[in-house]
Order: sequence, then structure tokens, then C-alpha cells
Amino acid sequence: MPLHEGPRQSGERRMSVNPFYGPANPLGDMTEAPPTHRLPDQPIAPATAHQLVRDELMLDGNARLNLATFVTTWMEPEAGLLMAECRDKNMIDKDEYPRTAELERRCVAMLADLWNAPDPATAVGCSTTGSSEACMLAGMALKRRWARRNADRYPGARPNLVMGVNVQVCWEKFCNFWEVEARLVPMEGERFHLDPQAATELCDENTIGVVGILGSTFDGSYEPIADLCAALDALQERTGLDVPVHVDGASGAMVAPFLDEDLVWDFRLPRVASINTSGHKYGLVYPGVGWALWRDAEALPEELVFRVNYLGGDMPTFALNFSRPGAQVVAQYYTFLRLGRDGYRAVQQAARDVATGMAARIEALGDFRLLTRGDQLPVFAFTTAPDVTAYDVFDLSRRLRENGWLVPAYTFPANRQDLSVLRVVCRNGFSADLAELLTEDLERLLPELRRQPHSLIRDKSAATGFHH
Repeated sequence: MPLHEGPRQSGERRMSVNPFYGPANPLGDMTEAPPTHRLPDQPIAPATAHQLVRDELMLDGNARLNLATFVTTWMEPEAGLLMAECRDKNMIDKDEYPRTAELERRCVAMLADLWNAPDPATAVGCSTTGSSEACMLAGMALKRRWARRNADRYPGARPNLVMGVNVQVCWEKFCNFWEVEARLVPMEGERFHLDPQAATELCDENTIGVVGILGSTFDGSYEPIADLCAALDALQERTGLDVPVHVDGASGAMVAPFLDEDLVWDFRLPRVASINTSGHKYGLVYPGVGWALWRDAEALPEELVFRVNYLGGDMPTFALNFSRPGAQVVAQYYTFLRLGRDGYRAVQQAARDVATGMAARIEALGDFRLLTRGDQLPVFAFTTAPDVTAYDVFDLSRRLRENGWLVPAYTFPANRQDLSVLRVVCRNGFSADLAELLTEDLERLLPELRRQPHSLIRDKSAATGFHH
């Protein structure tokens, strides 16, 4: 979560209460209007509090029109009802809520089967608050396995983790928090993610693992997990170094099993030790729920698992936090049950069709060059064509925002910082009709943008609040 500072001005501002908000004594509610940055002295009516909060939230963007986020923004009403019924259940209290715990166990088993674990019955896994926590847990397991293999050298030796420069920021956090050196494979030319050979060249006896991403947040492309494993197999043959792979499948692990069944990226590859995904992305559940799975018990060191006697039951846990609602896990099980393989395939195919169709139409406008086409993740990135000088992607992002569309513009990382792009994430709920409306708005903006003398945005770092 972002860190927030207190109010910059010392003066206290009070909220404005409409006379109609007060159910019994509107004038009293007006005079007792609550302050904004400290607890009010007295309670106010629930209807008044509800309306005050609701009024402020009107200024948020429309989540359905947010093409920056991978997070699910629409679920069926029945799922919402289930979540409301389960929001007061503490996920950690498996003794008091045994059926919620059972649904979590079933979800792990379903994912182990979906990701082709050698024996789904022995695969180990858990729910998390999202992929960030899941990645932290997977990284901790990699580090502990490495430390155990190198007990004669650690803690003197410094462990490292190899990954592409395009990784999500949670991996940078992991390396910072757990004192692991981040070894980043840079982008080169038109390659916007990890290169297997370049990754192996960064590996040594202190490498705890290599992270492969099934669906880069920068452009939606899959990293070549099978080629990465093959390169590490060759490295082991040459040097004896046995480096495991973690697949960050935050998005792609819930897309590829349904749309790219012949793509080998999961536990079918013996070198893949663990996989994570976000249930709240293409798992089709509201935030926040994620999943972390290990191919077997050996891949997750037992000393990382806490066995807590909590409220009368022995409970093995592996988590960074403790209490959290069971609602999202229940919603994940509902969605698995509701859709099945064929349903997921239909939903993800519809999202991919929207992405590829919209990408083709934008390319046909002539002002843009596509980097990806939405044929892996239902995500595509594009930039302005070389001959377009009157405006750039930041101008277009700003103008689309005026129409309610949140389409992020951002600059790529080291070695391709010259490249600024727009990215469109097509999720369930972003229909072909909405894609048509967005494309029509873009087309309407182009004549005006083309008449600009130059880009009107000078400070590119302040042009968008979007960051990876």
C-alpha cells in the first residue's frame, strides 16, 4: 500500500453537510460537521456518514473504464452476495471456519491440477492477499533452500536473484527486504523481457533462482519459460549449478492453461519449483486474493511453515500477515465452480478477441506502431509512429482521461528509456462494445492532436500517475 502523509496545512477543514442528509435534525448535523483529518468528537447518523463518504468517492475514476489495471472490476451479483456473507470470517481461523478452509484447500488442489503438478495430491500451496505476497513467499523459499545447500558459506556469501528488468515492483521489494542482490537482464532492441541466455550468464553459485514472467506488465508478452529452463539445464551440465525457476504467473497462469494449452511453462518443466498467480486478475475475483504453489513439499522448506495452536486447532501457515477475510477465497472457489475449464476458456478467449481486434483497429489508423497485439495476455502496448511529431503518448493519455478512459502512458526501463508507450488491458467486463467506444473516442481526438505544433506535456514523469 502507498505511504500517506498528514495534511500539509495546519488549519483544520470541516466537511460540508447538506441539510437533507440529517434524518431527524438536519441543522444539528450541519453544525456538528466532522473534521477531515482527526476523529470527530461525536457520532453522526449512519446515513449522513454514508453519504459524506459516497460523495467523496464520486471523484474516483470509473473502475470499468480503467484500462491500466489488471485487477478484476466486475463480478456476478451472486459472487458479490457470497463475499458479503463471508467478509466477517477470519481466514486464519480454520478451527472456527472449517468449510472456508476446505474451500481454500480445494482451490489449491484445482490449481495444482491446472498447472500440471507431478502429483496434485502432494503439491503444496496457500492463498495470499495477492501476487505480491505470493512472490515474497516464493522468494523466501528459494532463499532458504539456497542457504541450506550453502550452509558452509552463508551468511558470508550474498545471495542473488536473476530476473528481467521488466519484473513487477514486488520483486524489487523482495530483494530489498530480504537482502538479496537483484540481477536484472536489460531490455535490448525489440526484446522487452528476459533473454534465457543472458539470464544464465548472470547465474553463479550464489543464485537462489531465476524468475520467469508469464505475462509482462509492460507489454503483455510471455517470457520463454521452457527456453529458460533448457538454458539452465545446459548450465548445470557445464558447471554443476542447479538453479531453480519460479514462474510469476500473476496474469498468464490463469490465461495460458485455457488458451495456450500446448505452451509448456508450468510444473511439466522439472526445473519449475513454484508458481504464483493473482486470483484477482485473470482469476476473475475482486481484490485481493493470490495463490502460491510449490511442486512438492521438498520445494518449500518445512522450517518456513509455522504450526500454530490457534483456537484449539493445529494449523500450518505460511504467510506474511495473519488475519484477513475469507470472502475472496470463497469467491475464487465460486468462480472455479461456476465456470469450469470451458467457462474460463470462453471468458479469456473473449478478452483476447477484444484485445487483438482493438489492436488491429488502432494500427490501421496509421498514427501508431504496435509493440504487442494482445495475442498472449489480452493486453497490448503501442507507441506513436516515427513520423508523428505533433503529439506523443502522454498527450493522448491525457486527452482520453478527459473522456473518462484511464489508459496509462509510461516510459520503458533501462536500455529502452527512449520508448514511451500506451498500454491497454482487456479484462472480463471490458466488452467489445466498450472497446468500440474507446476506439471511436481515440479517432475523434486524432484530428485535434495532429494540429498541435508539438507535444504539450513537458514533464513526462508527472504526466501520469501510473507506475509499475
